[in-house]
Amino acid sequence: MTTDNLPPVEKPTPPHRRRGSRFPPAARWTLVFFVVVIALVVAIWPRDSSTGDDAQQIRPSGAASATDVRVDDAQLAQARADAAIAPCPQVGGPAPTGAAVLAGVRAPCLSTGASYDLGAGTVGKPLIINMWAVWCQPCRAELPVLADYAERAGSAVTVLTVHAREGAGSPYLVLRFLSELGVHLPVVLDTDGQVAAALRAPRVFPSTIILRADGSVAKVAPMVFENPQQIADQVRMATGVTT
Repeated sequence: MTTDNLPPVEKPTPPHRRRGSRFPPAARWTLVFFVVVIALVVAIWPRDSSTGDDAQQIRPSGAASATDVRVDDAQLAQARADAAIAPCPQVGGPAPTGAAVLAGVRAPCLSTGASYDLGAGTVGKPLIINMWAVWCQPCRAELPVLADYAERAGSAVTVLTVHAREGAGSPYLVLRFLSELGVHLPVVLDTDGQVAAALRAPRVFPSTIILRADGSVAKVAPMVFENPQQIADQVRMATGVTT
């Protein structure tokens, strides 16, 4: 049998050799790392337009209802006694002028529950107002720092804290919070948001607003202070007062 008339046998095509990656292994892992980092940044990026330090807390939804607690007068009086909150300041300066942003602004003073005139009570010396809330975790760390600064500053600067509107309707919880924290700074309850509106305070907590002796705003500092010196530096830059 001859093979002259048989069709030629096609040779099998060798499998294609796999092309090597254009990127060395180290480069590929670097690329994967950056992709993961970008994905995490997108996932945690704030959806609110407010600005502020990364450790700050924007008002959570439902904060007001979560801190709405009803107690009787005796329980509230006991909470006030336990917390020993300082009275709201009465600087005794001149009557507020047109420069004083808090002129005529009133809010409940936590130590007594009575209405307090922020403009009349604070004009006459530099003022630090710290905006905070019981539901703000960074505030828990910053309030003791603010208390240390107030002790250091003495009578040179007035320090007043203002609880945010959300939760301000439950003074009992605010008192219990401060009692647990061991902070006795004076507190105003911004129950209707008038204090924040007058100061044009940012909607992040904590935030600190520094006012001049005439009641005008010198600086808005939406940041978390970690030590008293940081506060002293901000006061000096804003008002020229060394503490």
